[in-house]
Amino acid sequence: MAELGSGAKDAQSAEIVAARSDSGSSEEALDRLLPPVTNTLSPRKRTTSQCKSEPPLLRTSKRTIYTAGRPPWYNEHGTQSKEAFVIGLCGGSASGKTTVARKIIEALDVPWVVLLAVDSFYKKTLYGASVIIFEGILAFADKELLKLLDMKIFVDTDSDIRLVRRLRRDIAERGRDIEGVIKQYNKFVKPSFEQYIEPTMRLADIVVPRGGGNMVAIDLIVQHVHSQLEERKLRWDMATLASAHQAQPLPETLSVLKSTPQVQGMHTFIRNKDTSRDEFIFYSKRLMRLLIEHALSLLPFRTCTVQTLQGEDYEGRRFDGTRITGVSILRAGETMEPALRAVCKDVRVGKILIQTNHITGEPELHYLRLPKDISEDHVILMDCTVSTGAAALMAIRVLLDHDVQEDKIFLISLLMAEMGVHSVAYAFPQVKIITTAVDKKVNDLFHIIPGIGNFGDRYFGTDAPTDRCEDDDCAAL
Repeated sequence: MAELGSGAKDAQSAEIVAARSDSGSSEEALDRLLPPVTNTLSPRKRTTSQCKSEPPLLRTSKRTIYTAGRPPWYNEHGTQSKEAFVIGLCGGSASGKTTVARKIIEALDVPWVVLLAVDSFYKKTLYGASVIIFEGILAFADKELLKLLDMKIFVDTDSDIRLVRRLRRDIAERGRDIEGVIKQYNKFVKPSFEQYIEPTMRLADIVVPRGGGNMVAIDLIVQHVHSQLEERKLRWDMATLASAHQAQPLPETLSVLKSTPQVQGMHTFIRNKDTSRDEFIFYSKRLMRLLIEHALSLLPFRTCTVQTLQGEDYEGRRFDGTRITGVSILRAGETMEPALRAVCKDVRVGKILIQTNHITGEPELHYLRLPKDISEDHVILMDCTVSTGAAALMAIRVLLDHDVQEDKIFLISLLMAEMGVHSVAYAFPQVKIITTAVDKKVNDLFHIIPGIGNFGDRYFGTDAPTDRCEDDDCAAL
């Protein structure tokens, strides 16, 4: 049995901590229950796995379950309001741990689950989840990891069955012979199980005999997890939040493009329901260019002196920062990228896809691609309309989770509702909010009034259901 390297333990501990907080178990109790582990192995060089990574989904006979993580939802204060439920799944080699994990995932019917294996000797990006299943023969071996588990499951399968499974697997998949598999089992696997793994069964909350075939135990586990998730579920009443800010003045962090006759003329075109798609795109692009230029004028600048061709000094200004990066909230925010690229040479661009789950009413992160080393950058966060501010709040939280400084985030949008402006400013008072206009009202369907309609549908020429929020920027009550 190969002992987990300290790097793997640290990586997995950090990943689980990123998704939920410490559960506060007693260290003295753990010291009494955990078997002693001595490190008799000599240090070895780090190896690189040659295995192909599994896709982040589980296909069943009825549906596809996404097993990649998403950030948990954040409340109006911008702080995490619910934690992932973490399950530790331990058991001997070939006991059926992975089968149990897959059956739990399928029976849970939760779309956002992370399956994290102990033998992943590298950092995965683990970006939150509703449920995390931490699986492996040494899942209960580390005290710090053990304290993070909400439920500890031990899969107890007869040793003869486990040996037969190892024989089939190692011969079919690893090209070994029967004699070699049995020799390895008797010399290493069986003694290691008895010394290190079997004693940790005492730490388990639930012992599952016979592995994946025990549907009674799996059903009980699923029922308990569902009850825990329901207790942690967030219900954020957007209407209550909006009414709380209704009488307040607009925040100082808001900057609105000066309403010149030219700007008003472009708004006339894009707000008019009879404007053709070609004209809508043309005047939207013009307005985006002005908005980007206005946003860039609010960046920090320092004084610098250059020499002209005539040999004279000119006192000018240069951007006083590391880099400018654009991040678009898909899909509508992506239409602002050409304007940003036109005025910022070699600008880097990232993308975030956030959509509202119309069953739960909560925004969900479906896709995330950010440039490397974004933490020191000034970030232009782009979305074409902001109604409630729900999607913007989640996108800002994602940037903060990637160590972008709050005062270096510039949220820009062609049109915002007062409700969205207040929501963002309340949660993130240092974020700059920049737009070409602010409308006062949001109706029961979270459409901005008077508004411009669903920007993405008008720009891309697609049809939208009448009850869909503008650019999915809402959270249902």
